[in-house]
Amino acid sequence: MALNTDKPKTKRLYYSIKEVAAKFGVNESLLRYWETEFPHLKPQTTGNKVRQYTQKDIDQIAVIYNLVKVRGFKLSAARKMLNENRDGTDKTAKMLENLIMVRDELMTLKKQLDSLT
Repeated sequence: MALNTDKPKTKRLYYSIKEVAAKFGVNESLLRYWETEFPHLKPQTTGNKVRQYTQKDIDQIAVIYNLVKVRGFKLSAARKMLNENRDGTDKTAKMLENLIMVRDELMTLKKQLDSLT
């Protein structure tokens, strides 16, 4: 399943686990599991144990999502990749996100052109 990039980015400080899960098209339980597997992923929690994800946390999830769901890495390999080559992994995830947005835009333009002919 591709990363959902339909929603525009807003300037908010915190996002709920439900919003983050919907953005990536995964279950909330998967995000909680990834928190146990990836030490860099630690969202803030309120007194009632409600997770509050910052944009930094969401960027971290995007990298993990890219490695595990898109590229098919096992969790241990993804964890190793993050530990050894953090900058390269971040750049690759960002590039993939940009390519997905360009592809979606091109598909929209193609549909518009097809409707003209």
